[in-house]
Amino acid sequence: MLSKRTKYGLKALTYMARNHSEGTVQIAMIATSENIPHKFLESILLTLKKTGLLGAKKGKGGGYYLLKEPAEMKMTDIIRTLEGPIAMLPCVSLNYYEKCDDCPDEDTCSVHKLMIQVRDNTLQIFRNTTLADLV
Repeated sequence: MLSKRTKYGLKALTYMARNHSEGTVQIAMIATSENIPHKFLESILLTLKKTGLLGAKKGKGGGYYLLKEPAEMKMTDIIRTLEGPIAMLPCVSLNYYEKCDDCPDEDTCSVHKLMIQVRDNTLQIFRNTTLADLV
């Protein structure tokens, strides 16, 4: 299930992509337009800034802006930044692998096999979708 943090982050980034030509966008504008709690949005945008997806300008005319063109921002990068692992189980994660405590053998685990298929299909969609596709 997608967290509200990720949902709101995607909505905010989509808003910014739609208004990309205008430069910086103020938090209040995004919060009002997308119906996102202001304080929660501040936290989300700060995370996106720290990971290099957004830039920020202080002072008059300040706000946040995309550091890349929307067509260059892949969903894999955005989802991993906001949500963490894409895989539903740690035993099938490519970047955050952990063995499941309750599983004696991943090779014979039916849940493991299913979750690999889910991960691979999800990754294919995220890798082939950019922020521009959401606009």
